Amino acid sequence: MLKTHNSSAIVAVRDIARARQFYEQTLGLELAGAEGEEVLVFKTGGTHLVVYVSEFAGANPANAVVWGVGDEIESIAAELAGKGVAFERYEMDGATFADGVHRMGDFRMVWFKDPDGNILHLNSGD
Repeated sequence: MLKTHNSSAIVAVRDIARARQFYEQTLGLELAGAEGEEVLVFKTGGTHLVVYVSEFAGANPANAVVWGVGDEIESIAAELAGKGVAFERYEMDGATFADGVHRMGDFRMVWFKDPDGNILHLNSGD
């Protein structure tokens, strides 16, 4: 039923101007459009990320958005660190952590939060 249709992520934020600056300037996403003054749509690969105003922003304790960035993960993490992004560190059996990157064998993972506390995740998958 849905296997041939694209999906997109949607993230709740409290301050749309602050979110726009973070998603455009810090993450480098391109604004694809806006719907009124409370919804922004960003291009990310072949899909979209919708950011909207909600009083429940940051309430999700799990990943809100995941990007598979392949072998670019270390360079992206370094660029984000250079822009002041603080990385989350999670204790996982068999994982090491350095420079914001968790490593489990050849698989690498990065977690950080947007200004509203939404958890964003990068991994070395494609």
